[in-house]
Amino acid sequence: MLDPKIIRESPDLVRAAIAKKHLEVDLDAVLAIDTLWRAQLQDVEALRSAQKAANTAMAALPKGSPEFLAKVSEMKAVSAQAKERDAQLKDTEERLRQAMLSVPNLPHASVPAGKTPDQNVVYATHGDVTAVSAAARPHWEIPGFEKLFDFARGAKVTGAGFPFYVGDGARLVRALLHFFLDENGKAGYVEVSPPILVNAASATATGQLPDKEGQMYETTPDHLYAVPTAEVPLTNFFRDEIVDEASLPIYRCAYTPCFRREAGSYGKDVRGLNRLHQFDKVELLKWVHPATSYDELDKLRLDAERLLQKLHLPYRVLLMCGGDLGFSQSKKYDLEVWSAGQQRWLEVSSCSNFETFQARRAQIRFRSKESGKPELVHTLNGSGLAVPRVLAALLENNLQPDGRVKIPSALVPYFGKEYLIFA
Repeated sequence: MLDPKIIRESPDLVRAAIAKKHLEVDLDAVLAIDTLWRAQLQDVEALRSAQKAANTAMAALPKGSPEFLAKVSEMKAVSAQAKERDAQLKDTEERLRQAMLSVPNLPHASVPAGKTPDQNVVYATHGDVTAVSAAARPHWEIPGFEKLFDFARGAKVTGAGFPFYVGDGARLVRALLHFFLDENGKAGYVEVSPPILVNAASATATGQLPDKEGQMYETTPDHLYAVPTAEVPLTNFFRDEIVDEASLPIYRCAYTPCFRREAGSYGKDVRGLNRLHQFDKVELLKWVHPATSYDELDKLRLDAERLLQKLHLPYRVLLMCGGDLGFSQSKKYDLEVWSAGQQRWLEVSSCSNFETFQARRAQIRFRSKESGKPELVHTLNGSGLAVPRVLAALLENNLQPDGRVKIPSALVPYFGKEYLIFA
């Protein structure tokens, strides 16, 4: 959530941010509700002041005197009016809160202009996309693929996008998760095992609600949400708390299954492991001092990159343009691995800085040594990493002519074998 002061005092700056993200927001309506709220607040405060003055006057009058009784009558009238206006104010406050939730975060000045994904900027590349197996093919076409990655039975049991991982398929997924967690631990991230169901307040704090409500699975009658990413429970770990400034930056990582409805996702780009409704991911989360947040964003991206380097996967880093940035982010990098069988790039990590946008919703603060007052932290997160597309690239890029898949050396101690065999 943006600081209401910014919307109130710099509406043109906010309009420019909305335009850069190519989103539609009725900012005039937000400003109108804010103006009404401030007028009502002033009215309620005036009535409360009148109540206080009447109380003071009553205390100085003899009880039962005509003047005292007149003040009692005046007090009752003012009290009734204050109660009515206070109820109106609370209603307007809720309307204002909902309106404020519709306003996106401001993009950082370094975010490039652009509306579509093809206008994202290639920030860096690593590895040689030609130095992969000549036998590469789309992973779902590898003979025996369905024996280890059973989509048909997953669809029977749950629905499309909920595969079974069987035998060495499950073992390889587990190996990747353990590798990611161990490597992130070496980089200073404290591992957390969080809940995988969250309440609406948690999802609202991170921006999933109301912006991505249609993408989340909701339980009934408890109205809890299955996490679309561990970002949601992790960020809310410090919700409504004041952390010690000396403890910043705080690094955490977590593995969770992730659940996304992915409505409207069809076609060849969602074949096989490319896009699932349930998948495994390790998330990296940082709470940092505002003065260091963009240095921390670079470090976060490099931490995710190192995992791909150790797996010998060619990848590129994209700096997202305004139109592909997302509602909540100030700046975002995407990491995409090269899929040799599909001859395309697959996103495996997004590394984002939210500045105070999530922290304001969640009221995560630190007490500044300089001012002595609570100030909002900056939150950052990134995938470190998402399993399915990393797995797809590993299968395709390392496919041998005899149908086996060579396991990267860094992963062998976790998998226990040098080759994955589909037979």
